[in-house]
Amino acid sequence: MANTAGAPAASSSSPKPPRTRRPWLYAGLALVAAVPLLVLVAMLAVSLTDWNRARPWVNERVSAATGRHFAITGDLEAHWVWPQPLDTGWRHWVPGLRVEASGLELANRDGFGRFGALDAPDARAKPPALSAPEPQEAPAETAPPLMARVAQASAHLRLLPLLGRVLLIDTLVLTGPDVALARKKDGDNNWTFPREQEAEPPEPNPWQVDVRQLGLAQARLAYADQAQQVALRAAIETEPADAAGTERGARYGLGIDLKGTFRGAALEGHGRAGQLLSLRGDAVEYPVDFELRAGKTRAQARGTLSNPRKLSGVDLQVTLASDSMADLYDLTGLVLPNTPPFETSGRLVGSLEPEQATWDYEEFTGTVGKSDLEGHLTYTSGEPRPRLTGHIKSRKLQFADLGPVVGTPEGAGADKKKTRAGKVLPNDRFATGRWDAMDLDIAFIGESLLGPAALPLDNLSVRAILRNAQLTLSPLRFGVAKGRIDAQVVLDSHSAPLDAKVRATVEGLQLSALFPEVELMEKSLGRMDGAIALSGKGDSVASMLASSSGEARLYVRDGTLSKQLLDLAALNLGSVIVSKLFGADKEVKLRCAVADFAMKDGMAQTRSVKLSTNEAVVEAVGTLDFDHEHVDLRIKPESLEWKFFSLRTPLTVRGPFIAPQVGVEAGPLLARAGAAVAAAIAAPAALALVPITVPAAEDDAECAKLLARADEAVRAGPRGALPKPEATTARTRP
Repeated sequence: MANTAGAPAASSSSPKPPRTRRPWLYAGLALVAAVPLLVLVAMLAVSLTDWNRARPWVNERVSAATGRHFAITGDLEAHWVWPQPLDTGWRHWVPGLRVEASGLELANRDGFGRFGALDAPDARAKPPALSAPEPQEAPAETAPPLMARVAQASAHLRLLPLLGRVLLIDTLVLTGPDVALARKKDGDNNWTFPREQEAEPPEPNPWQVDVRQLGLAQARLAYADQAQQVALRAAIETEPADAAGTERGARYGLGIDLKGTFRGAALEGHGRAGQLLSLRGDAVEYPVDFELRAGKTRAQARGTLSNPRKLSGVDLQVTLASDSMADLYDLTGLVLPNTPPFETSGRLVGSLEPEQATWDYEEFTGTVGKSDLEGHLTYTSGEPRPRLTGHIKSRKLQFADLGPVVGTPEGAGADKKKTRAGKVLPNDRFATGRWDAMDLDIAFIGESLLGPAALPLDNLSVRAILRNAQLTLSPLRFGVAKGRIDAQVVLDSHSAPLDAKVRATVEGLQLSALFPEVELMEKSLGRMDGAIALSGKGDSVASMLASSSGEARLYVRDGTLSKQLLDLAALNLGSVIVSKLFGADKEVKLRCAVADFAMKDGMAQTRSVKLSTNEAVVEAVGTLDFDHEHVDLRIKPESLEWKFFSLRTPLTVRGPFIAPQVGVEAGPLLARAGAAVAAAIAAPAALALVPITVPAAEDDAECAKLLARADEAVRAGPRGALPKPEATTARTRP
């Protein structure tokens, strides 16, 4: 038996089995080796692939998504970008992709036809027409009208975000983009992309698109809005980063020049606006800095627009200037009076959203002519008309700058003033064509009113209410000659010609204050009080008076009359009458003078016109014809001291308002004067709006005596009247 114990042991130096290799190590080495290869293959694929083969697929997909024809008519290319120019660190070495396409076209929406479409490249400078024919669908064989075209588009894409389903475009540059936007009267527009009704709601899109920078070169944008009567063409360029800058926290990014029409007025302007991509947000404060010119109106606006797509909020510093406030109608739709050249500056806040506009022109200041202005206006859109309310104040108002307080010019070339040979009554035409476009309620105060030397005005206040094409000025107050005139004026444009009602009271006018040279002599021509009530029809002051009916009473008390004083006052007619009655060197103490007229159809007849002095009572009878502007009065002393008894025939005042003549009637004409007195007393009380009274004069003992015959005439009623003369007949009535 073999001895196992003595068997030799296994040698320790025998070879060990080989180690097992780890698979991940080989995979890593393979990946490291494959990445450059894959990058190289991808770069070769991108560089060598003819991307134009993909155009039909791209065109089809975009057309299906937008619901309208889309096409890339030029080349479609893709290029690698490496390293990244806008990044640092390791991202700088991650390749990107630049996709370029030329000749992009997007058709107009169905139903719009040529309206809001691009016709030809040379039409860029022309605003789109608002009077386009009713839209019709183009025939199949005809190329569809285009809403947009882009000469060249370049997009720089990041690749890594694609792993997270984010299409990140660092920079999108559009060269020669031309876009036409349009909205019809019913509010339908061509920039929305309605989707077809589906049986089930579409699943949410998992992809997100993010554009970091947008560059525009030689861009054109057209906008046509039939409802707002807007047709504009804008040239848009991206401003360089250093030029755009930051101003008052506003980041500008676009330079804009535009031309077109707005409500029929030619419009042009230029300025800056914020970054275009900032409009993507739901809550946007979009900066603008613009200058516009529409006809003779110039506007500057700087500030922000909240949600510019709807104009739901504005906060702008606005300056307006024009040759007349009436010119603002074309630009703003505001119905304002014709004025001298003006300029205002203030803060405009609120909303300009169509059909829902509400804004305030806060604490504006400015000038009109040589007068200053300040105030606050509020505009509210609504049905049946928008409304403008507010208050305006002038610390120093030139009477010449006041202009017509009603009416606006109806188009260029309208006569601002019409003159008639040999006439003195104002014949400026009230233009009421815009009164039904807006309601207003404006309070105006002129603290210091500077008028001509012959009209010492102190102040003015008026509340103007325009409602349903009827204008009411009430109260209308003038401080004049240390007294006051209060008036109520109602002008109703529903009738043609204009229907007018005027009531006015005169209180405490110091007549000497009307004539500075008389006032310097410390002489008094007396105090005037009175009242007027008239109604008539016409489109000017002259035509209204020519048809007016009503009554008027004026009283003058406690004055002094003499030829010298009346000559100083340039009252030549009064000077002649006083010198013939009382002598050239006589100074007469005036107790009371009453002028009481009844007026019908433009013919004012005397009811009681008397002048009472210490020596005489003088009566005047006759007519004032406001239609033909002719006066026919007879002046007769009723009682005089013995030295005046030589004047046995009345004086006559006859002729046109502009130059009446004073004469002496022969003896037989005295009877005719008496007949005229009787006829005047029997004249109807006309159509006074309401009985007018002037307590300050009627309570005066001297004036009360002179009122008796006027009151008797009113109570007597119509028993005959003087005939109204024809324009060609002589003014010598019996």
